[in-house]
Amino acid sequence: MNIWQVIPSEADIRLGTLVGPLFEAPCVLGKNGVIAASGGREGDGKSPAGTYPFRRVYYRPDREEEPVTCLPCTAISTDMGWCDASEDGRYNTLVSLPYGGGHEKMWRHDSLYDLVIVIGHNDEPVVPGLGSAIFIHVARDDFGPTAGCVALKAPALRQLLRLAKPDDQIKVELLSCNRVHQK
Repeated sequence: MNIWQVIPSEADIRLGTLVGPLFEAPCVLGKNGVIAASGGREGDGKSPAGTYPFRRVYYRPDREEEPVTCLPCTAISTDMGWCDASEDGRYNTLVSLPYGGGHEKMWRHDSLYDLVIVIGHNDEPVVPGLGSAIFIHVARDDFGPTAGCVALKAPALRQLLRLAKPDDQIKVELLSCNRVHQK
């Protein structure tokens, strides 16, 4: 098992570096930085600190070839969504569209979900309101912040997928107060 570590930047709480075996790449975090996972809430714009397993890879087959990876992999279709409605019994799970509850579409017009790794945040068990759809996905062209996910440039995400093993985990760290005050 390998731990892929997200180290937040001291200069900008929305940026960090993802470090893994034979891998290092800049990454983008939530627009409001990182928060202790137990303190996070749906829509807070913060990436949850903690250690999470890689669950499944999704890819958009009209834009990406099936990635070379040992992780379980599924092609995204136009009828896939992810429930983000805290009060819904399907909260933080894949749903079929059309879906009556709150959700986000997995088949997006932008490229953010062309490659997605679902991580095991708030899924065993699912706690209503603790956060949903926390993924590792493709970064925006301008490397702008996420709504709480970790994002990488597409080539770095493809490299991560080639290197990742089924029992690997991602560890998102909080920026240490000691590191901030030592500057």
